[in-house]
Amino acid sequence: MYTKIVSYLIVLSTMFLTANVVAQEPDSTTPENEATTNAVDSTTEAIAADSNQGVIDVDHIVAIVNEEVITQLELEDAIQAAISQLQQQGVQPPDQALMEKQILEGIIVKRIQLQRAKEMDLAISESELDDTIQRIAEENEMTVQAFYAALEQDKINFNTFRNEIRNEIIMMRLKERVIKDRVNITEGEVDNFLRTQETSAVGSDEYRMAHILVLVPERADVIQIEEKRKRAEEALTKLKDGVEFSQVAAEFSDSADAMRGGVLEWRPVAQMGATFAELLSGLQQDELTRVIQSPTGFHIFKLLGRRAQEVPVVIVSQTRARHILVKVSELTSESDAQQRIIELKASIDKGADFQEIAKLHSEDGSAASGGDLGWVSPGDTVPDFEQAMNALQPGQISEPVQSPFGWHLIQVVERREEDVSQQRQRQAARQAIKARKSEVVVQNWLRQMRDMAYVEYVIEDNPLN
Repeated sequence: MYTKIVSYLIVLSTMFLTANVVAQEPDSTTPENEATTNAVDSTTEAIAADSNQGVIDVDHIVAIVNEEVITQLELEDAIQAAISQLQQQGVQPPDQALMEKQILEGIIVKRIQLQRAKEMDLAISESELDDTIQRIAEENEMTVQAFYAALEQDKINFNTFRNEIRNEIIMMRLKERVIKDRVNITEGEVDNFLRTQETSAVGSDEYRMAHILVLVPERADVIQIEEKRKRAEEALTKLKDGVEFSQVAAEFSDSADAMRGGVLEWRPVAQMGATFAELLSGLQQDELTRVIQSPTGFHIFKLLGRRAQEVPVVIVSQTRARHILVKVSELTSESDAQQRIIELKASIDKGADFQEIAKLHSEDGSAASGGDLGWVSPGDTVPDFEQAMNALQPGQISEPVQSPFGWHLIQVVERREEDVSQQRQRQAARQAIKARKSEVVVQNWLRQMRDMAYVEYVIEDNPLN
């Protein structure tokens, strides 16, 4: 049960390779530090007394991230969760001090992301959160009620779990916003990608790998870079000496998936970029790469599996359709939009031309072409629209149909069976290019956000200090 929950969180948080940036402690003499120190001095330590045992636990502040604090209990909870996760995988946890350093940095980077999301007013509704938890329960083959009970049995607080899911979704959407703003893909890039796949010696296989990333700070000098290289080489030496990859990843990797063994799920080799693709294509099962340098740091990969990437022939039933849309807005209520679309349907039933009515009254971008949507494949439209369209015969016009966009009238012009293999191939190429670019963009963005954040460590005898 616990493993399946962790797997779902991995899906949310590792759509691409994201890295946590190594901490750089601010100068303790800066004015910002003085202000923050005063804030710490004025912060009351939370004291919880155990009435049965007579023991008092004091929750200290261990770090300050901009204007928010991270407490000792929060850090300890995260450490215990990581230890449980490693034990579930049969992995020996690394040294406590090293684990504390890694996990605290992870909490810091996560907190920075959530702060940024809050500034951008990114949030999810309770209904969206409920739907997500419903899907998690279904993936565990449980009802929601049974899922709640299983969480309680695993000693996972439901509200804590719910907030964790909320935060993961918010961070995912934040990264999607960053990618949308910074990643563009041209048709020329898609053409070049497909040509390269056809002629490349590495082929188009998919790979499953484990990796270790030793991140280099954005403005690192020669000495810092060499220190990071030595750290990566030390990790490689341990691997060659027979230490489990998961254990070395937990100890050395700065990647967000370090405590999950650094496993990267199946991905096309072309998505890895030319340098990595060439190195990986020559690996045998369970073989390690040498230490590889990239703009973000030093990498070590282990090949866990290789499989041929199939390019199946895809035949779909396409529909050429027209529609008329009346939107619901601040000026047009749902009932008004519905009444208006009913009136337009009545006009068409009396002999008015569908295309002319669309040109005059539709509030969709297709109005100028008489509501023509062209050839529509399954999944191209929202479910409500697609279901109503599929129920029509060629030449038939629907009754008013409601969708998230408003109220529609739909006319099916004709249908055909179409081989869309080439389109799907281009779509897959576009996704691979986007994933490769997104990894770099998100890594650099996280590193910049971390560098710009104010972080102060206030834990006593902290190994980071």
